[in-house]
Amino acid sequence: MSTVPSFWSPRIAALEPYVPGEQPRIAKLVKLNTNENPFGPSPQVFDAIEWAASEGLERYPDPESVALREAIAARQGLHCSQVFAGNGSDEVLAHAFFAFFQQAEPLLIPDITYSFYRVYAQLYGIACELLPVDEGLRIDIPAMAARAAAGCAGVVIANPNAPTGIGLPLDAIERLLAACRQRVVLVDEAYVDFGGESALPLIDRHPNLLVVQTLSKSRSLAGLRVGFACGQAHLIEALQRVKNSFNSYPLDRLASAGAIAALEDEAWFAHTRHEVMDIREGLTLQLEDLDFEVLPSQANFLFVRHPAHDAAALAAALRARAVLVRHFDRPRIAQYLRISIGTRDQCSALVDALADILG
Repeated sequence: MSTVPSFWSPRIAALEPYVPGEQPRIAKLVKLNTNENPFGPSPQVFDAIEWAASEGLERYPDPESVALREAIAARQGLHCSQVFAGNGSDEVLAHAFFAFFQQAEPLLIPDITYSFYRVYAQLYGIACELLPVDEGLRIDIPAMAARAAAGCAGVVIANPNAPTGIGLPLDAIERLLAACRQRVVLVDEAYVDFGGESALPLIDRHPNLLVVQTLSKSRSLAGLRVGFACGQAHLIEALQRVKNSFNSYPLDRLASAGAIAALEDEAWFAHTRHEVMDIREGLTLQLEDLDFEVLPSQANFLFVRHPAHDAAALAAALRARAVLVRHFDRPRIAQYLRISIGTRDQCSALVDALADILG
């Protein structure tokens, strides 16, 4: 047995790290497992990155990412002081957990949601209380609001939720904000641009609301790692304090330049997001024709199960045909597959492979 773990901090030895989606190198792979955008970023992104790379790389980037934050603020109708930028939304979420949820009471999260939340909580020693989603795998807002009103460290939800893709209306978010006035309600909107309803318009009315978004999905910048949070200035200040106690330069010059260019190309953004949503609706119908149960999605993926076939076996059979989807071997969702929305050709290949397997 290795002696290396004896050098670890006790909490590290107990950690169960997040397992990211597989990134294999398989010839002619139909990759529908990590919710990447199949259409690529705006062409303007490449020009901006080339320009940024031509000079200034010998100097540190702006530690406050002011130009990027101003671009985000301008698009969202906010002030720069209401925007925090980080190295992907995962880093932003990590800073938020550290800044707001180390409290005496437990943090409230749904039992089925983005699994990284529980990893952050374990990393920082934050007690978590998992509130069951309902039989339709929807977040139980009345139960969560009632529990929050009794006292908690805060509330974290993904909207639309992951891995289900099910979205919440704004009145549900406001109900949580009203029930949890003394703590932060964090709304993770990684997939909101594919049909969800953003809570950003609520920021000025709610000092306890923090909204986190990413440019990885709808802006096709998963490879650049750019995320941001929006909230009232006192929340952003707390995130800045954590960031500057951890890494003063989280975003490099190339990432900032590419992100700003992506935000400026509204036409490309509108075209690609609508294309993803259109393909999603068509794929839903095709899967239903194969007798799959498909949950209603406002994200760039579908969460599906087949009444007569084991999900893990389906995932393995698809992989043997060079089609990759995501299977989560967890309670309540072990019979579901999460299928990212690809191009029309990729989705056709998926449907053909499933028809072959089921037939």
